[in-house]
Amino acid sequence: MGSKDVKVLNFWVSPFGKRVEWALKLKGVEYEYIEEDISNKSNLLLELNPVYKKVPVLVHGNKAIAESFVILEYIDETWKQYPLMPHDPYERAHARFWATSAQQKLGKEGSWTALIKSGEEKEKALNTASEVLEKLEEEIKGKKFFGGDNIGYLDIALGWISYIIPIWEEVGSIQIIDRLKFPAINEWMTNFLNHPVVKDSLPPRDKALDYYHLSVKKHTPN
Repeated sequence: MGSKDVKVLNFWVSPFGKRVEWALKLKGVEYEYIEEDISNKSNLLLELNPVYKKVPVLVHGNKAIAESFVILEYIDETWKQYPLMPHDPYERAHARFWATSAQQKLGKEGSWTALIKSGEEKEKALNTASEVLEKLEEEIKGKKFFGGDNIGYLDIALGWISYIIPIWEEVGSIQIIDRLKFPAINEWMTNFLNHPVVKDSLPPRDKALDYYHLSVKKHTPN
């Protein structure tokens, strides 16, 4: 299927959109990339995702699919090569649980809150992040990827941890992932970042640092 049939609307630094790009690349599906300015959303984005009005959006033929986790499952069910989801129903449910839980608890309630808050709120957020990391450490221990020997659904879902959290740590001068306390996660991060599909598609680090410095300023009092 040619790139004219598959399009991805995304914003360059969005970790949610990266999930979609990684999944398509792993499956060898060609696609057309359309960059969105999230501060000045295009009519196309508003037309394709009228409910959330957010990236990413996958366009497949005349169908538009929104929300990154929904898109990942659509991709996996549409293109059968290189399966992303585990075959076992329990393992699939387990992967979905950790994908959504880590995004909420480690991402929004943990790392991001620690980045934009101070004092007691920051400490509470860092503790929340650490609790999730302890669980993920047990999940990944003894494995190269969450998917086993190959990158799978949960690796793609959690991929943001490998490059966004180190950027947030630098922006906020904080430590979210203790590399000595979480050696298995640290090793997974290295394996994930060194995968050719990931390595060749990461946002420029300096540009991302600038972006998140500005984002933090917008979310913190003067």
